[in-house]
Amino acid sequence: VWKTKDGGSNWTNISDKYFGGSIGSIAVAPSDDKTIYAGTGENSLRGNVSEGNGIWKSEDGGKSWRNMGLADSRHITRIRIHPKNPDIVYAACLGHLFGPNEERGVYKTIDGGKTWKRILFSNKYAGAIDLIMDPINANILYASTWRVSRSPYSLESGGEGSALWKSIDGGDTWKNISRNKGLPKDTLGIIGIAISNNNSDRIYAIIESPTGGLFKSDDAGETWIKQNDENKIRQRAWYFSKITADPKNENIIYACNVEFYKSVDGGKTFNEINTPHGDHHDFWIDENDPQRMIIGDDGGGQTSFDGGKNWSSYYNQPTGQFYRVTTDTHYPYRIYGAQQDNSTVRILSHTYGGNISQNDWEGTAGFESGWLAPDPLNDDIVYGGNYLGFISRLNHRTGESRVVSVYPNSSVGWGADSLKYRFQWNFPIFFSPHNKKKLYAAGNVLFKTENEGQSWEAISPDLSRNDKSRQKASGGIITKDNTGVEYYCTIFSAFESRQENDLLWCGSDDGLVHMSKNGGAGWTDVTPKGMPEWIQVNSMEEDPFTKGSCILACTKYKSDDYSPYIYYTGDYGATWKLLSNGISKTDFVRVVRCDEKVKGLWYCGTEHGMYITFDAGSHWQKFQNNLPIVPITDMCIKENNLIVATQGRSFWILDDINVLQQTINAKVTQKSFFLFAPQPVYRTNGYQNKQPNTGDNPPNGVVLPFYIKHKTDSLLYKISFYDKNNKHIKTFSTKPKKKEEQLNLDSGYNAMVWDMRYEGAEKIDGMILWNGTPGGPQLAPGNYKAVLKIMNDSSVVNFEVKPDPNYNTSLEEIEAQTNFLLQVRDKFNEVQNGVKKIREIRNQLNIVTAKLGDDCPKQMKDTAAYIIKKITAIENELYQTKAKAFQDVLNYPIKLNDKLAFVYNTASAGFSAPSKQARDVFAELSGKSDMYLYQLKLIIDVDLKTFNDLARDAKVPVILLNKD
Repeated sequence: VWKTKDGGSNWTNISDKYFGGSIGSIAVAPSDDKTIYAGTGENSLRGNVSEGNGIWKSEDGGKSWRNMGLADSRHITRIRIHPKNPDIVYAACLGHLFGPNEERGVYKTIDGGKTWKRILFSNKYAGAIDLIMDPINANILYASTWRVSRSPYSLESGGEGSALWKSIDGGDTWKNISRNKGLPKDTLGIIGIAISNNNSDRIYAIIESPTGGLFKSDDAGETWIKQNDENKIRQRAWYFSKITADPKNENIIYACNVEFYKSVDGGKTFNEINTPHGDHHDFWIDENDPQRMIIGDDGGGQTSFDGGKNWSSYYNQPTGQFYRVTTDTHYPYRIYGAQQDNSTVRILSHTYGGNISQNDWEGTAGFESGWLAPDPLNDDIVYGGNYLGFISRLNHRTGESRVVSVYPNSSVGWGADSLKYRFQWNFPIFFSPHNKKKLYAAGNVLFKTENEGQSWEAISPDLSRNDKSRQKASGGIITKDNTGVEYYCTIFSAFESRQENDLLWCGSDDGLVHMSKNGGAGWTDVTPKGMPEWIQVNSMEEDPFTKGSCILACTKYKSDDYSPYIYYTGDYGATWKLLSNGISKTDFVRVVRCDEKVKGLWYCGTEHGMYITFDAGSHWQKFQNNLPIVPITDMCIKENNLIVATQGRSFWILDDINVLQQTINAKVTQKSFFLFAPQPVYRTNGYQNKQPNTGDNPPNGVVLPFYIKHKTDSLLYKISFYDKNNKHIKTFSTKPKKKEEQLNLDSGYNAMVWDMRYEGAEKIDGMILWNGTPGGPQLAPGNYKAVLKIMNDSSVVNFEVKPDPNYNTSLEEIEAQTNFLLQVRDKFNEVQNGVKKIREIRNQLNIVTAKLGDDCPKQMKDTAAYIIKKITAIENELYQTKAKAFQDVLNYPIKLNDKLAFVYNTASAGFSAPSKQARDVFAELSGKSDMYLYQLKLIIDVDLKTFNDLARDAKVPVILLNKD
């Protein structure tokens, strides 16, 4: 659930940590805007549909939530709240999509959700899909029920139980008005209903039936007139069929479909309203101001304040639904995925800026439903799939896109039984890990190409059950709908072993597993004995520590079985084990991935979040942390990062899984403290600047995790860094001398981020420098160490700093740059210390002479004045003292310290050795600085000594300088 306070410019999630997954409906109490009810379970029943776990309620505007039951209703499609009493609520519940159940229909509560009563029930196959309340009389309700079901191979919309209903007593009794005069007499499917606030006798209904269309009643549903049967407002009826009446004008009606339509003549004609995205699924209009509205489409939610002429952006909602995830060889690596109802994308995992913004991703090959396969030899070439067997090859450098489908015979509208090859909506495409020119694609047959898709070779027989009874045209008895979502008896997952060349595994969506040890020349059926028939092998994984291993993540939720199924073999499929202990009985499993460094460490993505095992699947436990409660559709590991694709919350990355790896190996929690060895880190640009509507950059620097069993406030904790020669670089502590060296820690796991920079130059408060104060240069690539010290105990780890691979710069050049920057910083510091000494001397001279007043000996006074004049002249050469505001230096030229800062900035840009001219300018400035600092030294050694001798004779305090 998301909330906006600025009309849709920014959205904030308000349901995380309470619930998530999918939301089908939401309502705010008209009499109390702090009271919100949210119904879970998707409303639009796509092939990748997610169910919910009931209805949730907030009484504080979304700050906290409570589950209020109806868990087995699975899909709550509409919520209506009494206009004067927020405790009286009605919920339209669709029920199980994949099988019959009783908890469906319309439910009512009169105690704010504590108890619910089912008040309308059609049958165990038909649930409630729409529900409206009369704006004048809250006891009058209209509801529609819909018989709809999905299976792994079909969508069935319409039949017995689909009906239009009316109640005039607050839902206590209902009358089926589906066959009232003017309404269709044949088979009914989905029905959408709307009522006008301006005239509550005016009812609209959009009805799926062979003689359906938009119908209007002017007598509260007693009689009806068909207003419109244009296909544009009722195509793919099961997917749309939402209508909304204008609250001020009963002749204005809006219809959601592929496009968004408006009628001003009671539905007789409809004209398109331009919106930012296609496929419109819901619409809200302000009952007090019809110019204010929200459209819900496949891009997200957009608001309008001028009746739909202009809309807010949908690029501010991180709600992408991704099927699969993969990465490429680019640095920083890019993440690839296909978004349901949107484009495919590739997006940088981190940037040289402060965050990951819209500018850091782009569309790539394929389209909404496909696997993606970046070319391992050239990451600017990407292969991407889409439904109906479509494969494209995109060259990002040239922009050329060409279609390289295995068998480009379009099957739009056809059932799977008529096809030569069957390609599922989400069919596999992947490269061989051994032959980087070999690309595989899987229909019901596995194919390969080694010439970039110019020709394909079938390397398997049909590896499915090929049951023709499960390959019929989909859609139901009213409207067919064949896009490839329901194409069945296909290979749904496949891979080639990374350990053994030509060892291939294929899993089908109808419950078969096959293996080939010879690149497809021969195949063996290795389906696990006892695995449920017709189960979908959703993804497959190899244990990197065991040859002949395969892990199956299987789902049967499309047969109304939500159990988790994970199967493992370590002997080429001869024997299998079921490994789901610890996973909730309703958290069906979509994907399992194995850690690449620690044997037995596996990650599991389910319909309701993440699990982890440390013993190769024998025991699983939740691993959610800050990850939203959301379906995990796929995972991959890159550079020891765990990358997660979600259905509805975009991509998430666990940047540093080495903590898990070392925790297992070192038995960390049994120790009093432990310092983890950091992952290798790149010496690169970039920083963290969290902004609305952007992704988070990972920290730029070395991430140093550590464990403290029990923090003790009285102890001193230090973390120090050293170079390869054991030379100290920097220390952080719990009792630091400088604020920026503060080490914060607590009992348990901790992590600090060091930016890998040497100490920066010294700042002087109030000093105006056009070129700023030089920072500390980055560490050069190489080996370093970190030391965690707790009083007299310590722990040491080594870590590596790597060069940025995007820059062709030698280690010698980078070291030369680092050393030069340290030289410039040090010279700048010498100048700054000189300025500080000058100010200290002048201040003390003025204090001493002022205190003596008229008693001050003339010779002392003259000497003090002489010293002040000479050191001020030097100060004026070291620093532009006339500058009192930043741009004053445009009038008063900058001096030596500012010029040194500019040399530092010049040499620090990029990743190369300092230029000759930079070194020359530094030599010139350094020489001048040394000259003035030497003059200052002479003044201190000679003139100040003279003053102090006079002060002793006069028996007054001498001028004391600090040790520097």
